[in-house]
Amino acid sequence: MTITKTKSAMALALLFATSAAQAEGQISIAQQFGIGYLILDVVRDQQLIEKQGKKQGLDIKVDWRTLSGATAMNEALLSGALDVASAGVPPLLTLWDRTKGRQNVKAIASLGSMPNYLLSNNPSVKSVKDLSDKDRIAVPAAGVGFQSRTLQIETAKLFGNADYKRFDKISVSLPHPDASAALIAGGSEISTHFSSPPFQYQALEHKNVHKILSSYDVLGGQATFNVLYTTQKFHDENPKTYRAFYDALAEAAQIINADKNKAAETYIRAEKSRLPLPLVQKIVNDPEISFTVSPERTFIYAQKLNELGVLKNKADSWKDYFFNEAWQNPGS
Repeated sequence: MTITKTKSAMALALLFATSAAQAEGQISIAQQFGIGYLILDVVRDQQLIEKQGKKQGLDIKVDWRTLSGATAMNEALLSGALDVASAGVPPLLTLWDRTKGRQNVKAIASLGSMPNYLLSNNPSVKSVKDLSDKDRIAVPAAGVGFQSRTLQIETAKLFGNADYKRFDKISVSLPHPDASAALIAGGSEISTHFSSPPFQYQALEHKNVHKILSSYDVLGGQATFNVLYTTQKFHDENPKTYRAFYDALAEAAQIINADKNKAAETYIRAEKSRLPLPLVQKIVNDPEISFTVSPERTFIYAQKLNELGVLKNKADSWKDYFFNEAWQNPGS
């Protein structure tokens, strides 16, 4: 009986080892739209994962996908249909919180720091305190997305933690392109838009639109916008592929910072974007924007969202929800 059990255990171990070995050298990555994903555009355009894989002795097959919204990203990741997801810091933290002790989702790297502006076409609205039931705030994912969570943190500062959802009732889920068009045109229920690049830059070119808040104001300075994340299973079973991916991200950040105007050209080519090159170059060169794999001020979200009851688990530092490869660089 003991021999049979031993043979079964050995066969099972061999099966898992074979599966892991087969998985090494393959990675599926999903990204969303926008300049916030420029690091991934450069990685894809210059085949940096494949390049770094060869240093690990691997010929890596990369499957690039495009998904819109954190909900679709998270469902694909948890179902095993996707290896790496990308979204804002709050959606990552929500998944880290919900999968702790199970799939153990954590962040791989930052995709850079980028401000999001809360814009309005209502001349009487000069600050968040001026918003009323007459206003409608357009956000990509009302109540749960990056923009909504950022506004909730600011609302808690102004009106107290118990009232952090005050503006959820006047928030409307609307994609950035539609929200921006409505804000610029005026005449619709949308009077406010928590925007992001490039849309906020385009909107502010119109005299009827003004900025009332920046995500950097809420977080106290330059802060990470989007991150990449995966499961503990993928991280542990594919060490060489994972390492090659992380090194490719770091190399892409270096390439962007070495020549930002050329990186803007890469964005337009990779995304097949119709944006004017001068506008993209202006955005990429904006001193408020930093292309780095190191997380900046993400822990503020972890602290505040736990304090507000959105996250059940309390993080002691940013390292709790980032895999250890990211620890080699400074972070917060």
